Amino acid sequence: MAAIILDGNKLAKISEESIKQRVDALSKKGIKPTLATILVGNDPASETYVKMKRNTCFRVGMESIAVELPESTSTEELLKTIKNLNDNDDIHGILLQHPVPSQIDERLCFDAIDIAKDVDGVTCLGFGNMSMGIDAYGSCTPAGIIRLIKHYKINVEGLNSVVVGRSPILGKPMAMMLLNLNSTVTICHSRTQGLDNIVKNADLIVGAVGIPKFIKTEWIKKDAVVIDAGYHPEKCGDIDLNDIHEIASAYTPVPGGVGPMTINTLILQTLESAEKNN
Repeated sequence: MAAIILDGNKLAKISEESIKQRVDALSKKGIKPTLATILVGNDPASETYVKMKRNTCFRVGMESIAVELPESTSTEELLKTIKNLNDNDDIHGILLQHPVPSQIDERLCFDAIDIAKDVDGVTCLGFGNMSMGIDAYGSCTPAGIIRLIKHYKINVEGLNSVVVGRSPILGKPMAMMLLNLNSTVTICHSRTQGLDNIVKNADLIVGAVGIPKFIKTEWIKKDAVVIDAGYHPEKCGDIDLNDIHEIASAYTPVPGGVGPMTINTLILQTLESAEKNN
């Protein structure tokens, strides 16, 4: 049986049509779902990511307000900016683009975002609520992965899932989301001993370690579900996907798998925030 391609591009396009309709319904009530993006400094990759997110907003009829701050911005100045956005009732979501310059306390600034506007799922409170099954906006990449899995009707309950990566906005929330769906989860990382043997026992593997082709094809067992959340300049992910269609029961391509769902989830959660505000 041929492996199922978990097509993030296709699902994101379907989702955008639904989002457009919901945005139109709010617009008729005089409400314009609005995302504020904060970019500190002039990192080229960050500028590109923010532009992609803003363009998606405009494509579905939402508003996006760009807040651009100089490289020299202090923690205190950034916190003041975030407070102003928190206090603005016309803004429904706040995105602080990672990374920020080294002199800024990024975690402090993330946690200053009002949880009702934390549509990127970066606050400690949001992570804690999500982990405990309390309503919260999930970190966008793992939340997008869960949407992709559900769309293709992959039941993770009881599966042995291995997440390779432990970042606060990807690996850790990914593990908690899978756990909340009754999967049995093992969290690994680049320093895990015997990683190959752990991966070989995985029914579902998520590559989220940030190293190109770190997880080898030969580690993956027959009929596993393979989720690659990485993307690198070499146009590859964290998993060596060579011949993966002959091994996996389902897999995400790179590019076109997880990436489109990350941005789509950010937009969707901004819309949901506007709807709740209404």
